[in-house]
Amino acid sequence: TSKPHYEILDGLRGVAAAMVVAFHLLEAHSGGNHLNQIINHGYLAVDFFFMLSGFVIGYAYDDRWNKMSTGTFFKRRLIRLQPMVVMGSIVGAALFWFQEAPCYPAMEGVSVGTVLLVMLLGCTLLPLPLKWDIRGWMEMHPLNGPAWSLYYEYIGNILYALFIRKFSKTALTVLVAIAACFTVHRCLTAPAGDIVGGWALNWEQQYVGLIRLMYPFFGGLLLSRLGWLIRTRKNAFRWCSLMIIVVLSVPRIGGEEGYWMNGLYEAFCIICIFPVIVSMGAGGRITGKRSAAVCKFLGDISYPVYITHYPLVYIYTAWAFNRQATLAEGLPYMLLTFMGAFALAYACLKCYDLPVRKWLTERFLKKK
Repeated sequence: TSKPHYEILDGLRGVAAAMVVAFHLLEAHSGGNHLNQIINHGYLAVDFFFMLSGFVIGYAYDDRWNKMSTGTFFKRRLIRLQPMVVMGSIVGAALFWFQEAPCYPAMEGVSVGTVLLVMLLGCTLLPLPLKWDIRGWMEMHPLNGPAWSLYYEYIGNILYALFIRKFSKTALTVLVAIAACFTVHRCLTAPAGDIVGGWALNWEQQYVGLIRLMYPFFGGLLLSRLGWLIRTRKNAFRWCSLMIIVVLSVPRIGGEEGYWMNGLYEAFCIICIFPVIVSMGAGGRITGKRSAAVCKFLGDISYPVYITHYPLVYIYTAWAFNRQATLAEGLPYMLLTFMGAFALAYACLKCYDLPVRKWLTERFLKKK
């Protein structure tokens, strides 16, 4: 609380979360072909989230280790993240029965007891093996697919607290440079020319997930330590938001004959453009009350909307798939689902997340 708050970064997190919701809804009309996807690179928002997290973790905690234990750090992170992980799993279980089975072949014959067990395991964020995939999408969190990124978020936090917080700037730079090389290699050699993946509990997907985590998370940490901020006097939030929207919306590059070209684009975005956006966001300032209110709202709702929207997307995707609905036919329902995702997230934030985190903070962090 003694440090200035990066309001613009909060707002950018909300912009990216809104793009993720739109990307997932439009994915229902892509026919499973990434070349046809509108908001084609929406999945890169996850890599942007990782970079934001690394930057904020470094800014918030790097200078506190002389008066904060590792256990206290983990308590703080659990209080911040875990309540909505639990809610995401509960929402996923509650809406599981409204998702029409033909789109999800593994749903046939799934019992209530199995769904409840998967829900309880999902509340822990433990990755589930493929035999527990009750939807058939190869997800290690089958009731709430995007929880996979929180699983890696925790891995990043654990690595930071136990080891990497002790790294010098030089050692951290070497780590980030090596991670960048792995990122480029994956982007250029991936079968479909993208860095998509990380949500299944097998060796290949776990490898992709770690690659997606390591450069942006610890690149953000390095950026925080170096203090390389781009000072933007006016409209920093608008320019950064526009950059995010453009980066995530760029159509597929290279087509089927040039997957490497798309991979090169994604590597460039992750390694070069995202640090610039984070640097501009941290270096800019909000002056008007309206802009500050918008950034606060977007920042507050970003995590709840990200972690609870996908159960609604499952329902919309099944509806569009089973009726072979065109984009024009689905647009009204898509907009309704989009607004419903934000309404659900807002209700979770106000009625559950904020009160629970306040209680947990007073119970486990406040000195008696």
